[in-house]
Parts: sequence; structure tokens; C-alpha cells
Amino acid sequence: MNAEAAIVLRGLSKRFGTGDAWALQGLDAVIPAGAVSGVVGPDAAGKTTLMRLLAGLLRPTSGEVRILGLPAMNGDGGSLPCVGYMPQKFGLYEDLSVLENLRLHARLRNVTGPKREALFEHLLAFTDLGRFAGRLAGRLSGGMKQKLGLACALIGTPRVLLLDEPGVGVDPQSRRELWSMVIGLAGEGMTVVWSTAYMEEAERCAHVLMLDEGRLLQAGPPAAFLDRVRGRTFLARQPEDGESCRRTWQAWASDERSEDVLVQGSSVRVLLRPGVSGVEELQPTAPRLEDAYIDAVGGIGKEASPFTTFPAVSDQAEGRPVIEAKGLTKRFGAFTAADHISFTVMPGKIFGLLGPNGAGKSTTFRMLCGLSRPTEGQCAVAGIDLLRRPGQGRAQLGYMAQKFSLYGDLTVTQNIRLFAELYGMSRQAVAERESRLLAALDLTPFLHVQAQSLPLGQKQRLALLCATLHGPRALFLDEPTSGVDPRTRREFWKHINALTGIGVAVLVTTHFMEEAEYCDDIALIYRGAMIASGTPDSLKRSVRTPDTPDPTLEDAFIACIENYNSEHPQ
Repeated sequence: MNAEAAIVLRGLSKRFGTGDAWALQGLDAVIPAGAVSGVVGPDAAGKTTLMRLLAGLLRPTSGEVRILGLPAMNGDGGSLPCVGYMPQKFGLYEDLSVLENLRLHARLRNVTGPKREALFEHLLAFTDLGRFAGRLAGRLSGGMKQKLGLACALIGTPRVLLLDEPGVGVDPQSRRELWSMVIGLAGEGMTVVWSTAYMEEAERCAHVLMLDEGRLLQAGPPAAFLDRVRGRTFLARQPEDGESCRRTWQAWASDERSEDVLVQGSSVRVLLRPGVSGVEELQPTAPRLEDAYIDAVGGIGKEASPFTTFPAVSDQAEGRPVIEAKGLTKRFGAFTAADHISFTVMPGKIFGLLGPNGAGKSTTFRMLCGLSRPTEGQCAVAGIDLLRRPGQGRAQLGYMAQKFSLYGDLTVTQNIRLFAELYGMSRQAVAERESRLLAALDLTPFLHVQAQSLPLGQKQRLALLCATLHGPRALFLDEPTSGVDPRTRREFWKHINALTGIGVAVLVTTHFMEEAEYCDDIALIYRGAMIASGTPDSLKRSVRTPDTPDPTLEDAFIACIENYNSEHPQ
């Protein structure tokens, strides 16, 4: 890594409005040249504010940012020409094609003539988007959109590239491809700053800035963060069944000796508090950056989920599935989006649907929610046929959409009351559940705040509250913690595990492999077909090789797809 500083922050602070809290306060840091540096932290930590300051889109309240020796904002109040910026949300024109987006960004960067055409050819080859040059950007998969965003940010051949949470909503295979491209750019001397809420992304960086509430907690190479948790990370191994694992997780989550607890297949990962020793049932394991992050922000909360005290919604001893899919098939003309998908989810179990962007997960999910009618097959919730009695079936399920789908111009209270009316709840039932959930989900201070103004973590909590307000027997979660930091993710899954304890059956789609580890069973959907299924540990075992003796779930995900491609070439 080049020791030369590409970016220097001196006393950098930013506040929006005189009475508002500081978005960033007193940041002093150096970001090295010719390497990938990560900016990590929870929602509202200041990551996007920092990225926009680096891009010259915001002026600091105090302090300064210097990029390659120059102020980040040029004399005209704009960005430096040596900086490329890919914003957090897809900032391209969805009604323009891939090539038209590139041409637009080239004009904005004043890149013209033969040089422009050669650059387009290079970028389309680099991102493997040449086959899709004429496709509208809005019709690209999540991974392809991110690649197009990267290509547009690279027009003008910047020396510094800023990527604001590029891995959010992208499947593991596309995320790995994106990372490989970025590593290649850094290898050619480009300085890359990659902001993220995902610790495994930050762990791959050469240098990391860890933010919380606008302050810099620590900066340095990832290995330097691990010293604070060395000797405190352990595994509690369990039989390969979800019940044993969840019981162990619940026991350690409430144990004052633990600072963090995480499900990993049939094991439970435990981060002990400093000074705790003599825990014989635990086996030492290597620390990770995520352990250091959780330790730096004070560990996870010990409060029990309010759902643990709610009445059971299903008799888990009955042995009848709550969610049933039988030969579900969906065709759009000649295209088959889902091809004879079959599985069941029992009371108190978590079933995960994994797959690349555009594989057919969301199509399957929508059919099971009663939002899309299958071309063939059957689907039922709580024994109610969704094709014959869709209204009654939907009343038995709660749905948390992939994108925040509540009413942004309504307050928290108004959203809750609206959903209560839609579910036909009595005032007494609403009052009883609402007060307990508001307090437990820490939403009481936001009652009169418009939903669109909530931080991401609070939006997720409100969506969960509205999805569970009526006491459903099935809960459908579509990428529920996309872009959420580890501590908020732990809290969310504490509530989901509590819901399984009262018999709720959970169906979850996710691109985040840590989330998939909570599942009792997983189905991998690819090209519309279910190509693999089993427990997280059984899927990992199925791809074990001498070169990869201890594969991760991400390794299993990618290996299954590669094996399927080799056996079923297109």
C-alpha cells in the first residue's frame, strides 16, 4: 500500500441548521493513496455526509477536507475533476439505456471525441455490460445497476473514487464481482473510499474509518481493530437443529457476561465482556472486525423482546405447515420467472429464500403473499388457499417489504392506526399491542414524526411493528435489514426469534449471508428453479473441498450457482 496520503481530514465538522445535532464532529484522519479504504458505522453515523463532503457536494461547517493536496470543493463550489462519486441510491436515469447513461455522464465530464468511444468500450468490457448496452437502466438487476453506476463514476478517469454503500441490495456473487473490479482499480493506483454498514466488506479494506454518531471511533488497518477483542471470541456448538441453537442464543443474549451473540448455522458466536473467563462450554475462535465494531459501540442490548410475552399464534405440536408452496410457477409470456417451486414452513420455523438478483425470489415471495397469481401451482397460509380465499389468507400474514413501503407523509402514529384499520383490529386490541411495541422498539420519541423523516433503523422498526400488529401466524420479510448496521440487525433478529417462540412461521429473502444463518432451512433459487435446499450447515458441507475445508455460506451460495451453470449451460 502506498503510504502517501490521498485524503486528509482536519477537524472536519458538519451541522445542518444551527439547532441540529452535529452530523460529523471533529474528524481528524488520513486516507492512504492507491488502496481501498472503508468507512463503516451504523445508520446516521455520518457516512453519507462524509462521502458528500469528500465529493465536494457539501461545504464543511468547520475544519477542512483536502484531496491530493487540494480543497475538496473547488473554487466554483463544485467537485474536483480528479474525483469520481457513486451515490448511495441509484443516481442514474432509469428511462435511458446503459449506453445513453454513459454518454450523458461523458458530456457532464466534458469527455468527447475518439477518446470517449474508447473509454466506453473499455468500461463496458470492464463491467461486463457490453451485452446490455441497449437495455434501459431501470430494467437492470441490482448488481448490474451498481456496475453501471461504477462505470459512470469512472468516466473522466478519476484518481479518487468514492463509493457510498455500493453493496446494499446486491447478491453475494455480484458483490464479489464488484469488489474484484474495485481491487483491480486500486492495484492500478486509484484511491478508493467504500462506505458500508457491512463489516465483512470493511474487513477486506486496507484501511478503515469507524464512525458512530458523527465521531471517529478508530482508524487504521482492520487487523489493528482486533486487539480490543482478542481472546474474547468463542463458539458454542450445538446439535444441527434450530431449536437447540435458538435456546442457546437466547440464553447467551440475556447473559450479562456476553457483549454480543450471533447465530452461525448450528453454532452460536459469543463475544464476552472484558475480564470474563472460565466459560468451559465455549470454544475459542478467531476475532473479526464485526466483533471489534460491536465492542466499540457498547455491545448489544439485554432487554427481552416484547414478543416473548405475547400469546402463541400457532400450536407447534400440531405438525401442520403454516406456509405451503406446491409447484408454484409464474410465466410472463415465454419467460418463466419461477418454475415449480415447492416447500413448507412449519410453526416457529424460519425459511430462507436465497438467490442472485433476478433469480425468481421476489416472484415466488409475491405469489405466497397473495400479491401475484401463479400460472400454475398452489399456495396456502395457515391452511387457507390463497387462490380461493386471498383476503382471508392475507389476514393471517404480516408483510415487510424490501423497500420501505409505509406512508412517508404520515406520522408514525398515523401509519400504525391505518394498518390497524386495514386489519380490522378493535381499539382495545390496538391500544394493548401498540403501547408495548412502541416502547420496546424505541419508537415512542418518534410518534409525531413523518415516516419519511425517520432514520433507516427506525423505519425498519416501524415496518416490523405494522407487519406484526395484528398477531399474524406467518411473517414475510423481504430483505428486511438491507443496509442496516450489525447492532441494529442483532436487535431486529432478537424480535424475529421471539416471534418464532410463539409459533410464527417466518419466510425471509436476503442477500446478506449472516441473516441466512438464522434460518432453519434455506432454498437457493436460480434461473427460476430451486437448485439447492437444506440447513445452512448442510449447504456449507456440500461444497467443502480440500482447497476450501471450512466454506462460508457465501462460498456455498456461489459454488452452487457455478455448479449449476456448468451442468446446465445456457
